[in-house]
Amino acid sequence: MNLLSLNCRGLGNPDAVGGLRNLLRREAPALVFLCETKLSSVEMAAVMVRFDEYCSMAVDSVGCSGGLAFLWRKDIDVVFRSTFVHFMDFDVRLDNLEWRCTGFYGWPEVQNRYLSWELLRGLAAEWEGPWLCMGDFNEILIAGEMKRGARAQWQMNNFRDVVDVCGLSDLDFEGYEFTYDNGQVGADNRQCRLDRAMTNEGWRELYPYAKVVHMGREWSDHSLIKVVMDNRDRYEENSRRCFRFEQIWVGEEGCEDAISRACEENDWDVVETINRCAQELKKWKGVSIGKIMRDINRKRKKLEWLNVSERTVANVKERRVVLRELNNLLRQEEIFWRQRARALWLKDGDRNIKYFHRKVGQRKKKNCIRRVTVGEGRVVAGDVAIKAAAVEFFGSLFESSQPDNFDELLVGV
Repeated sequence: MNLLSLNCRGLGNPDAVGGLRNLLRREAPALVFLCETKLSSVEMAAVMVRFDEYCSMAVDSVGCSGGLAFLWRKDIDVVFRSTFVHFMDFDVRLDNLEWRCTGFYGWPEVQNRYLSWELLRGLAAEWEGPWLCMGDFNEILIAGEMKRGARAQWQMNNFRDVVDVCGLSDLDFEGYEFTYDNGQVGADNRQCRLDRAMTNEGWRELYPYAKVVHMGREWSDHSLIKVVMDNRDRYEENSRRCFRFEQIWVGEEGCEDAISRACEENDWDVVETINRCAQELKKWKGVSIGKIMRDINRKRKKLEWLNVSERTVANVKERRVVLRELNNLLRQEEIFWRQRARALWLKDGDRNIKYFHRKVGQRKKKNCIRRVTVGEGRVVAGDVAIKAAAVEFFGSLFESSQPDNFDELLVGV
């Protein structure tokens, strides 16, 4: 399960809205915090009409700057505590665990940065339980979090002080270390780590395997921050996905041919025929459906490489071209899903595009035991500990206690 945080630098253009739509479909996050939407709450509500699987709340922008939004899946229990132009604060109940989540947007002006730290101190004083705070803090902790340029030492000291007072610390992260790029070239280029996710000890006890992933920049000059709630390699055993036939494939060009090829052999073994059919459909799917997705992945990898490369004029121009091509591919993907859905409208008698989109885009979920309660209420987490607890429990359950007095048992015989 993932949480996302992004300084989106405006959601007022189609590319940004399309990027958000693709992001929600690709990552299927439980919670999303957006800052610098540059939209009013009314305008944000108009954007959210497109995402019926999510609830949302927004804070108005101030003129042409600022603006916050928080999105959460409808199956997540969320209670808002308070909101302000620089933060959104709420309680979350997830998998029978309760914790606090704060989306934070620090003042961008240096002279107002102290207001950010006063705000954080006030938020910390209101809560002693598990706490996750993520967003764009507009400051760095150490000089090594900035590429080119210099930061005043007192600015970093003030940020470190408030982090210590609040009992927060960074989660381990993967990806490119700098989350912001000013888009300039050569010596004028500046990169720094302004976006992060921090937690207190209580939250880390709930999610000991959590980590942060810095995703590549796309339509914003900030990286997407993804909090992976459980980063255990749960798929090292039995990791192969089961094949599932999508209902929407019926009527697709090439689907019938793939099934016909699998049935060419006069084999009365039904199981073997079904297996051949699955293999043929996998090959067909890779050719007819997978091309757009492969092209999108290639463009994203190219974009990630350009994000971390030197800001030469050639690289900046190439990045613009790659970003334009990526946006075109994402639009083609949207059109592709809609066209596939339309092929079934007449047959199924249902013109609900969102229904078909959910059918095609549903994610394969695997059952997972995150923690177990053993003994007298002791909670055990982690694959190794859970396996050991299971072995111990069932071992003691079926183990003989070596009784030596059978008189009471034999009385009824």
